[in-house]
Amino acid sequence: MPQRTHVERGRGLCNNPGMHLLPMLFVVLAAICFGTTGTTQALGPSDASSVTLGAARLILGGALLAALGAAMARREGPREGSSRSAWVRVLGAAIAVVAYQPLFFWGASENGVAVGTLVALGSAPALTGALEAAVLRRRPTGAWFVATPLAIAGVAVLSGAPTETTASIPGLLASVGAGAAYAVYALVSKTLLDDGWSPARTMGNVFGAGAVLALPLLFVSDLGWVLRPTGLATVAWLGVVTVAVAYTLFAIGLRRLDASVVSTITLVEPLTAGLLGVLVLREPLGASAALGAGLLVAGLVVLTLSRRYRGRVTPRAAR
Repeated sequence: MPQRTHVERGRGLCNNPGMHLLPMLFVVLAAICFGTTGTTQALGPSDASSVTLGAARLILGGALLAALGAAMARREGPREGSSRSAWVRVLGAAIAVVAYQPLFFWGASENGVAVGTLVALGSAPALTGALEAAVLRRRPTGAWFVATPLAIAGVAVLSGAPTETTASIPGLLASVGAGAAYAVYALVSKTLLDDGWSPARTMGNVFGAGAVLALPLLFVSDLGWVLRPTGLATVAWLGVVTVAVAYTLFAIGLRRLDASVVSTITLVEPLTAGLLGVLVLREPLGASAALGAGLLVAGLVVLTLSRRYRGRVTPRAAR
């Protein structure tokens, strides 16, 4: 019996109506892990700077992912796709990962956990879709163009709900910058996965390199907070749950889905952050929170029910 090509196997998956749900579930679980980041920061040491907190999170999580990636590489043996251009992409994604940390925490500290997280992740889908179309020549489908504005509208309603304070413009710019960094490393990671890299290998190399690049950031301010119980607990949660666990789940889903689709699904993160901000931190979001959450969920439902994304995979990722 002749061997089926990668493209044929990908088409076979597309014809299976249930094959898209599992990778989407992995991304949702990753987004829930991501969504605990801002609340963890708020509950952590008050004297921990955004830069050093982000660096400590990345170094611990990156080290864990690098160890997992190295173990999987030894198990899998040599694989194709290890060209010089691939390692250049790894470095580019690592730089984006490092840039994301201080930008995200700065935005959250300036405008609050809910607004900072919502703006950062709310800007990411549009930026990812634009980059995917420009770089990979892969235009998002009609379902994405319906689902993403719905979800972003939900984010806008949530983040724009009346409060007693005025949003900081530098903080908003920092959050949008975090969204752009997210778009870059999501798209670059997708190209590595399309080249046949495993999720563990991809995240291990990208975040391992990011951990090395982030080391100097640890020394820009006092690190005494790290040695206190609350500091250790904060770094442990952020490194293990919001980096190591979250990005492993993220990569497994990204291997089967377009980067633009994954970026839209991860809007579950700001929804999680908003709920935690209200329930745990008592941040005011106003009566429009329910409307915003409803719009966001409606967008995700449209994307989930789209027949086009039922198992949609790129040829190489279908291995």
